[in-house]
Amino acid sequence: MDIDARIKRRERRNEGPRLIQDYDSLSPVAHIDEPSDRGPVFERLLDHLDPVFDGVLPPNAYVYGEFGSGKSAIVTALFDHLKRLSTEPRSVIHTSTRAASPTTPGFVYLDMRETTSEFAFYHAVLDSLVEDSVPEHGISTEELRDRLHAILGESRNGIVVAVDHVGEPNSTDTTGLIDLFAGLPSNVSWLAVGRADPERIGLTTYTATSINVAPYQRQMLVDVLMTRASEGLAQRALDHELARRIAEWADGNAHDALAALFIAADRASRAERTRLLEEDIDAAIGEIPQPSVSLAQVLSLPANKQVVLRKLVDLDADDRASVSATTEAISSTVDLSVGTVKRFLYEMAEAGIVERVQSDDHDGKGRPPSRVELRFSPTAFRRLYDLRQ
Repeated sequence: MDIDARIKRRERRNEGPRLIQDYDSLSPVAHIDEPSDRGPVFERLLDHLDPVFDGVLPPNAYVYGEFGSGKSAIVTALFDHLKRLSTEPRSVIHTSTRAASPTTPGFVYLDMRETTSEFAFYHAVLDSLVEDSVPEHGISTEELRDRLHAILGESRNGIVVAVDHVGEPNSTDTTGLIDLFAGLPSNVSWLAVGRADPERIGLTTYTATSINVAPYQRQMLVDVLMTRASEGLAQRALDHELARRIAEWADGNAHDALAALFIAADRASRAERTRLLEEDIDAAIGEIPQPSVSLAQVLSLPANKQVVLRKLVDLDADDRASVSATTEAISSTVDLSVGTVKRFLYEMAEAGIVERVQSDDHDGKGRPPSRVELRFSPTAFRRLYDLRQ
């Protein structure tokens, strides 16, 4: 916990008992600065990136692992630290083993859930390298690429770009990734992050190293939960037995474990309690579909689609009996046409955000209607969405 968080906790002392002290610390979509119990993975990544400490670009690499194994948390934390130490004209990394430490390459992190076009990709890379913000309008993709070539052409050391969530629905696949980097100068190295096995998606041809991130062990996941609870909840709000209950159910998936903690805390808070009970944990676990989709993926959707989902999570059973009923109920409360809402629902079903399930209530005539089921917790999405508004 940082000093600001400690001060805030003291400031709230006179507000009376309150369970949730900091929603960000509990959020399953937020990454902390120092991910718990992931030292060996950090070492493997640093082994791969070791050439940068001599001012040399490392080869391309791929980090992969199951959903909820902490890949994004690890890579974002590491790149945040490396960016603070990197490249010209900023500071130089000094070590005790080198007589003269060279300037290191720069580091750029991109979330491919949010970087969904060629223009957005080059814009994000350029924006991370210059002090002034890059305009989003009135400039072409070719101009962005030309400016990147000019800037990187003046760099002795180049950059390392982490591209997260490669291969997900509505993200960039292997072919698209290779094409994007083909448009950049040769002094660019990339670190792709995804879930799929590298051989299955054909990345081994383009990478020198593949680093697998294993799911969390149970005790490691308990430590993660207790760390987040200590930062986000009142003192002694979560006991170890309940944390072990969540970790056992989550089976190595930190996202689902943190989502369960977040939902349970929200439930207990609404009941005006200052401690989590077993019934809160059971209710939270029961609300998370298996398999679930990442809440970060849901919250990275375009604003209009998130508006549709926000309305969807509050619909009653009758309004969710069929896609048509759901479409009409949502379109009557938002500034979107019936056709647009239905298209959004179909597109999100294709991406796995929601699921179309055949209705059991059918008279046997014609095609049976289908209803829309969520692939994520409605409570977690509702609270996270509202907190951002």
